[in-house]
Amino acid sequence: MNNTAEKLVATSKVALQAAQVLATKAQASAEKLVELNMTASKAALSESFEYAQSALTAKDPQAFAAMTTDMVKPLAEKSAAYAQEFQKIVSGAGEEFTKAAQANLADVQKGFTTLMESATKNAPAGSESAVAFFNQAMAAGQNAFKTAQTTAQQAVDAAQASFTAASKQASDAVKKATKTA
Repeated sequence: MNNTAEKLVATSKVALQAAQVLATKAQASAEKLVELNMTASKAALSESFEYAQSALTAKDPQAFAAMTTDMVKPLAEKSAAYAQEFQKIVSGAGEEFTKAAQANLADVQKGFTTLMESATKNAPAGSESAVAFFNQAMAAGQNAFKTAQTTAQQAVDAAQASFTAASKQASDAVKKATKTA
């Protein structure tokens, strides 16, 4: 019995370490997004005051219209660059998170399988059907988790492809608008 308890504690430690790795990666990605947003907001605030100052110096409506047009081009380009950087951070985080989760999940599953084998060997006589039922339930749960993991990865891949396509369209639109203006 003590051996089974030790294995349970060891498996729990591995699971806790895996959770810590994932939480650390999530926090690092959140910090990158906060930094990106702070940088973008500082630049937007500074530039908006610069444009307001410039607008006040316009002598006539044509000069004001020219300033407005000159303001739109860099704004569109910066918006596209922001979207691309945002997408890069999010997709990188997703990839790191998935890799870490998959690597740690394998360790946790291995520990749990070892624990279940030990528990099965040490089960009291007459409990074979209950142990068999429990093992079948665990196998079904692992299969369901693998299916959910595969489905989630497919959804992430589809979202990534859609975001990449939208970013490309936005970038192409900015380039086209910049050329014509």
